[in-house]
Amino acid sequence: MISRRQFVQASTGLAAGAVLMTNVQADEAHEAAPIVYTQASDPPAPETINPHYERPGLKPDSGRKLTNPIGVSTYSYWGYRREYKTIEQCIALAGEQGFDAVEILEKQMDRTDDAYLQMLKREAFVRGMTLSGLSTHQHFLSPDPEFRKKNIEITKNSIHLAYKLGIPTMRINTGRWLTSENFDVLMKNKGIEPSIEGYTEEDGFPWVIDSIAECVKTAQECGVVLGLENHWGLGRTAAGVIRIIEAIKSPWLRATLDTGCFLENVYEQIEALAPYAVLVQAKTYFGGGNWYTLNLDYYKIAEILRKTNYRGYISLEFEGAEDISTAIPRSLALLRDAMAAK
Repeated sequence: MISRRQFVQASTGLAAGAVLMTNVQADEAHEAAPIVYTQASDPPAPETINPHYERPGLKPDSGRKLTNPIGVSTYSYWGYRREYKTIEQCIALAGEQGFDAVEILEKQMDRTDDAYLQMLKREAFVRGMTLSGLSTHQHFLSPDPEFRKKNIEITKNSIHLAYKLGIPTMRINTGRWLTSENFDVLMKNKGIEPSIEGYTEEDGFPWVIDSIAECVKTAQECGVVLGLENHWGLGRTAAGVIRIIEAIKSPWLRATLDTGCFLENVYEQIEALAPYAVLVQAKTYFGGGNWYTLNLDYYKIAEILRKTNYRGYISLEFEGAEDISTAIPRSLALLRDAMAAK
């Protein structure tokens, strides 16, 4: 090792502008003498040092591309009629097809025990995906306070389910009047159904607002953002959804924007609701829709979302007759291209 005297001598020599590093000192250090720059010799400029062997001319990255991650709803694989029903089957298919995330339709779940939920989280994680949303159903549009209370408790249980799954947002609905003969009749009437005799929509808004406000308390405790969807009932229009959100005024209640549930003035309503969106459900109808077909321009929709700086998930909901083995990959390619376009 270099002695204290040798160190002092070397330091003194450097102060005088000369190097006093002898071969003997180098031998004692068991290493080659280091390069020492004198006053007459400047060190190399920092930009010439290339410890990572970058390609010459490589420019700094300006940041990740401003596009949206694309997920898929398990509904796309099942649709209440197809063979792929289990959530783990849907997660596996989504991973194989290259999606970034999976949104779970609660109605598809045949188990909710903790072991099953943790298994679903693992299945998504090992495929490089997140669980981006939980889609639920409830009915608050009723004059019966006990019926509303029951649906509030159902919704709170769903919020806890989302929490256990690590899901950040949950789709909710206002519910419907339930006066249509069946869902097919409701769709034939473009989602419009008569109110319960003796009541109007103006009666219904306080029921829905008070019910959702109760659910928002639980959502905040669990860290789950509720997304009120434009999905029939009082949520059939963007104005209806916005009225409820603005009445409650909580950051834990925003909107789930479904591109396929506006049957009039589609783009105007999407534009109105987009600033409130925490999740966008993107419908496609390859092969023709189950109830109706909308010719949606996703390049136009993407531009609307960019204007509002929407950076969240796009969740595919395939609702067409084409085989899912071809229709879902086509839908993914369409959405990726549209969301990346400028």
